Amino acid sequence: MKLVLDTNVLVAGLRSKTGASNALLIAGFRGRYQWCCSIPLFYEYEDVLNRAEFLLDTGLTRQDVAMFVEDIAAIVVPVEIDFQWRPQLHDPGDEMVLEAAINCNGAIVTHNLRDFGTAPARFGLELLSPADALQRIKT
Repeated sequence: MKLVLDTNVLVAGLRSKTGASNALLIAGFRGRYQWCCSIPLFYEYEDVLNRAEFLLDTGLTRQDVAMFVEDIAAIVVPVEIDFQWRPQLHDPGDEMVLEAAINCNGAIVTHNLRDFGTAPARFGLELLSPADALQRIKT
């Protein structure tokens, strides 16, 4: 199964070791699904995870984040953006997630399902919460 993880899934997964987001990250590192990511989305991951407020909230250091981001880079399936469909959504950050999913034909995993509205369905894509995605890869 191909999944494109919204940045909020990474943030939630690193903030809490007990939630579905953390379990989904672990499953990704264990190769239970294909974690697809475009270059712009990867840079967003790196930017958000290095923000001072995130580091303070989690107790992570920039070195911890750098190692985590390197680990992501080692396992993700790179997505080339052949087609840009902007604008489809209100948030430009969400556009990166949608474009990566369109170009790899993968499901979008996010905590902000409402932010994506019906756009994924127009492209034949699934929109999943982390718990739903985790359930899918377990079966």
